[in-house]
Amino acid sequence: MPDTVKGPASYFPAIEAKYGQPVAHWQQLLREQRTLHPEARHSDLVAWLKSEHGMGHGHATALVAATPAA
Repeated sequence: MPDTVKGPASYFPAIEAKYGQPVAHWQQLLREQRTLHPEARHSDLVAWLKSEHGMGHGHATALVAATPAA
């Protein structure tokens, strides 16, 4: 029986298909945001992805959760 991807990574194929960029692209943008705004909380970064990139809440949340702070 194949292993099933769980957690935030389970959203990655849909994110790449819907937004046309690899997950690494979004994670780099999030790391840049954290550098520019070190006080930003998880919810701030989710809101940023939603407002600036038109991302859905679930996809944005998965990306932020899967992108460790530097």
